[in-house]
Amino acid sequence: MFHLVLYQPEIPPNTGNIIRLCSNTGTYLHLIHPLGFELDDTRLRRAGLDYREYSAVMQHDSFDAFLEKVSPARIFALSTKGRRSFYDERYQAGDAFLLGPETRGLPEAIRGQLGADSVMRLPMQADNRSMNLSNCAAVVLYEAWRQVGFAGASV
Repeated sequence: MFHLVLYQPEIPPNTGNIIRLCSNTGTYLHLIHPLGFELDDTRLRRAGLDYREYSAVMQHDSFDAFLEKVSPARIFALSTKGRRSFYDERYQAGDAFLLGPETRGLPEAIRGQLGADSVMRLPMQADNRSMNLSNCAAVVLYEAWRQVGFAGASV
């Protein structure tokens, strides 16, 4: 279905919540190293409950290693630096969504590699800094999934 890519995630409960989210939406989760925690971290397990065994979680040494192995047709980065609204795009199965580390966001080099048209932002009130990583992931995945008719869902 979709690919959610976490670039150097730092906070275990966010990644645990995202593991559960990906399991429930049929999304492949990709973790780009270095991680700010160990995958057996208690806080990660608590947030992800028992969903880790039902989730497709892959690890990659770098963003380039992810690109080489997965080769998604389209990648959309989410960043407060994006100039386009996330809601201005029509998403397709197989799309990848890239989110940066919680305290730093996506590095300029990665955003530049993807190009300005692929860097999106979620609407927020003026003067707010950013959204929580797992909340952002949920908004993004559910909107993309909605656009493809909730393929595979039991409603």
